[in-house]
Amino acid sequence: MVVSSANTQSFVKLIEYLNCDAIDSDRLLIYGDISWNTYENLLDYLGNSPYFKVVYHQGILQIMSPSSRHEIYKKTLGMLVENYCLETGIYFYPLGSTTLKSQDKLKGLEPDQCYCIGSKKKIPDLAIEVVITSGGIKTLEIYKGLGVSEVWFWQNGELQVFCLENGEYLQKNNSQLLPKIDLELLVSYLDWDEPFDAILDFKAKIRSKKEERSIK
Repeated sequence: MVVSSANTQSFVKLIEYLNCDAIDSDRLLIYGDISWNTYENLLDYLGNSPYFKVVYHQGILQIMSPSSRHEIYKKTLGMLVENYCLETGIYFYPLGSTTLKSQDKLKGLEPDQCYCIGSKKKIPDLAIEVVITSGGIKTLEIYKGLGVSEVWFWQNGELQVFCLENGEYLQKNNSQLLPKIDLELLVSYLDWDEPFDAILDFKAKIRSKKEERSIK
């Protein structure tokens, strides 16, 4: 649903639509001509609600209510990354869906998952987005303005990696932050019916590879 403009009060009824329990699918609202103050008021109104994702880009505002399928994929993908770091001794700081924003650049969003790698920073190094419903704001432009080093997009069973170089994102075959991670193997676990079993198997494969390297 696209709305040309709105004020803070008019969001309430539309948010009720997004939060309709009868529909388990990503629901998306996009508004135009929205001020920065209205965006911040909406963030205050929603608080830390896990039921909505809010994206703002130069006057365009998007509110999404993720489906359970979206949430399962994002949490499983996050757990896979975290367990990889734990098994390989890489320090990381999980920031979840922390709101990232810049009033100067009129940009703001909440990643599905984001991480600082190595040390804690104001802006995360890695952001991960699960795309079930396309057609919304192009979030890569927002991440570029915020200076996030690397962004992963999982969509239609494929993972795309974008790395920030000289102010522009370039698509890569491998992660620059986690250069030894097997992304093809990682993504294959998202098809498993049981996330618990997927995580255990992934950890076992990482340990097996470590043992093979130590023998050599």
